[in-house]
Amino acid sequence: MAGKTILLVEDNRQDEMLIMRALRKVNLANTVDIVRDGQQALDYLFREGEFAGRPDTGSPAVVLLDINLPRVNGLDVLRQLRRDPRTSLVPVVLLTSSDEERDRLTGYEEGANSFVRKPLDFSEFAETAARLGVYWLITNDPPVK
Repeated sequence: MAGKTILLVEDNRQDEMLIMRALRKVNLANTVDIVRDGQQALDYLFREGEFAGRPDTGSPAVVLLDINLPRVNGLDVLRQLRRDPRTSLVPVVLLTSSDEERDRLTGYEEGANSFVRKPLDFSEFAETAARLGVYWLITNDPPVK
């Protein structure tokens, strides 16, 4: 588990704080890098723009990606990740408040590994975030490139 990074793409600071608290509560001490919009997510993953000098530490173990983001929406980020061989296998979880069936369908069609609706209840949201962290960092056995 050591050395695995989570990339959290979240523009809502309250949701971010809740996710971070939930991950700490289940003792996931992994690095969580946070970006606030879709363009920052792409720049981070491809080491461009403001992240051009970011050390090449490999891809994150999972990207927790909101759909409704400023600048570049989450579904467009997902499309770009799946088209590029450097990121085509990076696990992406769409973590969103959307309950639109078209968002879920499009997400899976574009290659999302999971679609998780953010629960409205505070404790359910924290529990969901903790389960996601445990699954993607401990349980999941990803391919090695």
